[in-house]
Amino acid sequence: MESFFSRSTSVVAKFSFLALWIVFLISSSSFTSTEAYDALDPEGNITMKWDVMSWTPDGYVAVVTMFNFQKYRHIQTPGWTLGWKWAKKEVIWSMVGAQTTEQGDCSKYKGNIPHCCKKDPTVVDLLPGTPYNQQIANCCKGGVMNSWVQDPATAASSFQISVGAAGTTNKTVRVPRNFTLLGPGPGYTCGPAKIVRPTKFVTTDTRRTTQAMMTWNITCTYSQFLAQRTPTCCVSLSSFYNETIVGCPTCACGCQNNRTESGACLDPDTPHLASVVSPPTKKGVILPPLVQCTRHMCPIRVHWHVKQNYKEYWRVKITITNFNYRLNYTQWNLVAQHPNLDNITQIFSFNYKSLTPYAGLNDTAMLWGVKFYNDFLSEAGPLGNVQSEILFRKDLSTFTFEKGWAFPRRIYFNGDNCVMPPPDSYPFLPNGGFRPKFSVFVAVLLPVLVFFLFSA
Repeated sequence: MESFFSRSTSVVAKFSFLALWIVFLISSSSFTSTEAYDALDPEGNITMKWDVMSWTPDGYVAVVTMFNFQKYRHIQTPGWTLGWKWAKKEVIWSMVGAQTTEQGDCSKYKGNIPHCCKKDPTVVDLLPGTPYNQQIANCCKGGVMNSWVQDPATAASSFQISVGAAGTTNKTVRVPRNFTLLGPGPGYTCGPAKIVRPTKFVTTDTRRTTQAMMTWNITCTYSQFLAQRTPTCCVSLSSFYNETIVGCPTCACGCQNNRTESGACLDPDTPHLASVVSPPTKKGVILPPLVQCTRHMCPIRVHWHVKQNYKEYWRVKITITNFNYRLNYTQWNLVAQHPNLDNITQIFSFNYKSLTPYAGLNDTAMLWGVKFYNDFLSEAGPLGNVQSEILFRKDLSTFTFEKGWAFPRRIYFNGDNCVMPPPDSYPFLPNGGFRPKFSVFVAVLLPVLVFFLFSA
């Protein structure tokens, strides 16, 4: 009897371990990759440079410049929002090229009232069309900053700030702390301000160099996981050699109910569609996102179609579709990773630049629209898509249509990693032989199950 109970206990323990193993496999297979570290842009960040240009009787005048050193992640409308906390009891007397969202309590001041008296001010860029006497260089773009690769000339934003009740020398000034950056939503984490060598400036005639009184830098990095818990785009696949169209994974960006509420979706056949998408609202009210009801529920779908095969070349068609009824994408960009991107012969109607995140590795390319032609991705509807074709030259030592080689390894849209279909669902060659009907998950689970059953 004792032997029977011990054997039963052993079996129960093994099956308990097996159950935990199954739960682990299921949970790990359902997680999406939203790592903070970006392998395709390992040094990408937004750096803020705070240059003290002159001293005032009770503080200083500084020029703050933000540089977007991210290769393909930009800040789109409604733009950046910058915040910090003063180290002492500083106030902002005036600003040029930006403004704080709140003035705060300035009741103790008589006559000359500061621009902002808050301990933790929040600053936003001014809008285009601001009067010239309120502008400085690189300001007044509504907080929009392009990516460094796409357009370095518009990848910076600046404003001037006059600070009072602060130190008036390098030794008495205290740098602000607790910097925050929204671009335009969450996702950025800023480090502490670090005092560095004063910035030097060369005059327009290049015959004289001046320098700031004092300079400190703040570096902010992006995490897709902090930005949103669910992905924002997905990838679908098709090819000329297989009739199967592999759609985006089901609920790739979350499953939502078919209701016109916050976080809901809308059927494209809904009567009076326009009035539902843009209902009458009060001025300044921002409507919540509203996407078209689809199986994947993603605002953006990228479709990769292997279109044609030639003797020395092969062709791919890329289509980007917007399913968001309330958002247009200006200055959009796409990043693709594929081993043949090191040998592009021609690309039609898109701009292209090779990205080399690591020396000797040239399998990543950035694509974006041609200005005034297709750099604007319209909201969901008949015009809510852009497309192009890429002609690759074959490398006969590596080229193949087998095992999904012709499809991308990874796709980013506007800097966010898109959800790919599982590899075992990719379109396969008709003469590719036996195609397994079970997934990798089953292949891993089956031997474990057999082992525990027969060892019991």
